[in-house]
Amino acid sequence: MLQQTTVAAVRNYYAAFITRWPKVTDMAAAPLEEVLSQWAGLGYYARARNLHACAIVVTEQYGGVFPDTEAGLRALPGIGEYTAAAMMAIIHHAPTNVVDGNVERVMARLHAVEVPLPKAKPILRSLAAYYVAPARAADWPQALMDLGATLCRPKNSDCNICPVQAHCAAHKTGQPTDYPRRSPKAKRPTRHGVAFIVRRHETVLLRRRPVQGLLGGMSEVPGSDWCEKKDGAELSMDTAPCKADWVKRGQVHHVLTHFTLYLDVYEAQAPGGFSPNDGWWANLDALHDEALPSLMRKVLALGL
Repeated sequence: MLQQTTVAAVRNYYAAFITRWPKVTDMAAAPLEEVLSQWAGLGYYARARNLHACAIVVTEQYGGVFPDTEAGLRALPGIGEYTAAAMMAIIHHAPTNVVDGNVERVMARLHAVEVPLPKAKPILRSLAAYYVAPARAADWPQALMDLGATLCRPKNSDCNICPVQAHCAAHKTGQPTDYPRRSPKAKRPTRHGVAFIVRRHETVLLRRRPVQGLLGGMSEVPGSDWCEKKDGAELSMDTAPCKADWVKRGQVHHVLTHFTLYLDVYEAQAPGGFSPNDGWWANLDALHDEALPSLMRKVLALGL
């Protein structure tokens, strides 16, 4: 899910996670729903699921101690090439090729790489590998990433105080921020759907999304599938969780990683004797404890 999150907010999440689960074995013992609830609001919920799965593997297969090789780390859930290399460099002082978006930008400008992203990624990785040296293996990747984050920024780069300005091919062109080159972005598709808020006294009906897939394992209100065409998302009693006097409360607009979503939000009181096929009744005053993604918090804020 595409979401803007401030550095301060991420720090707060990190502090809360470390306080709640100071050891990897503590997280392994926690229910997935609890981890997802603490992660709610950060987006990219597959990372939370992988974090929990990784903690379980490290606890059960490695006695609570992470492997000390790149191959061993990459075999863990959620740890890819970049994360494994960064862990080896920073924790074990191993000379590894740590490449994130900041490093890619620095390499693209330093060498004025004309091949656009994403095709340029292997080229930029190869260029970054050339500079890896055994000395100060932990400091080098962090310095390179900080260079990209603080001086060699995507826009408004601080070339005047950059320590590698004299060697930067992009700076010599006079247009350093034209690099890295990028392929034209594809138009983001639009999807539509319906969300149903069912109330019963001071509670609201929630259900769990499938673990696999978008927003996997998170809580949501019942709703329709998300369709590419508006016609496929019209209000229908086939998708409503019950027969009721539905009232439209408005529409929620939300941008996810791969598409833009429009949800028509309907609200109703549960009819007498209604028993949902799945889900649970959540207290309205305790919704902050539920594993609700930002999308569903928008829906509930509008509907309630």
